[in-house]
Amino acid sequence: MKVIAIANQKGGVGKTTTAINVGTALAATGSRVLLIDLDPQGNASTGLGIARADRTLSSYDLLIRDCSLIEAAIPTRVPRLDIVPSTVDLSGAEIELIEFEERTHRLDRTIARSDARWDVVLIDCPPSLGLMTINAMIAAHALLVPLQCEFFALEGLSQLLTTVERIRSRFNPGLSILGVVLTMYDRRNRLTDQVSDDVRAVLGPVVFDTVIPRNVRLSEAPSHGMPALIYDHRCTGSQAYIALAREVISRLPRLAKAA
Repeated sequence: MKVIAIANQKGGVGKTTTAINVGTALAATGSRVLLIDLDPQGNASTGLGIARADRTLSSYDLLIRDCSLIEAAIPTRVPRLDIVPSTVDLSGAEIELIEFEERTHRLDRTIARSDARWDVVLIDCPPSLGLMTINAMIAAHALLVPLQCEFFALEGLSQLLTTVERIRSRFNPGLSILGVVLTMYDRRNRLTDQVSDDVRAVLGPVVFDTVIPRNVRLSEAPSHGMPALIYDHRCTGSQAYIALAREVISRLPRLAKAA
């Protein structure tokens, strides 16, 4: 299994939208995909139409109660796309994790015990660099970083990359950056182009060629409990995520978990 954490400590940058739609696109190519909703808000679960009543086991149980992926994963309406949903219990998980001696490796050990029935595991991280995101980074082969085209984008990215280096040096030397994807791109805004140019100048080929535009249909889809790729596969946002998934697939063979 290739494990990819979708992370950025800033909220509202498109992490969950990226997780849902990249997961859907990968599943459409024939890959078996598992999405772990590690955000207490549970937006990925809601965005894939998982009712609260159906979230019997959740990512909280993975971290705190030693539940297995097989037990917690449930199918979505998207063929070959399963999810470990999130519940409100996850909001207190960071405090509870403090009691565990190996608090930073809980998710890694759970994934390592899996029977590898999935080809790709995507982890939708919360908008912070707390224990849950650290668990995701330690469990992951790589990070996919959505980056909103705004003034403070590079400042936030610098903090994230510093955290990645610390995780590499102490816990997971095999962690790599799969790529940075520019989101909420608006060609009518000069600042958008400036931020895009700055990010590409600093990071070069790490930045995906595909940019995700501001798109009404992307915003509407979660309220209907479905990915934008199913809600309206012809809209510009869906087409952008299909193109992004192609780039992700092209980079997947490079990933290899360090021993």
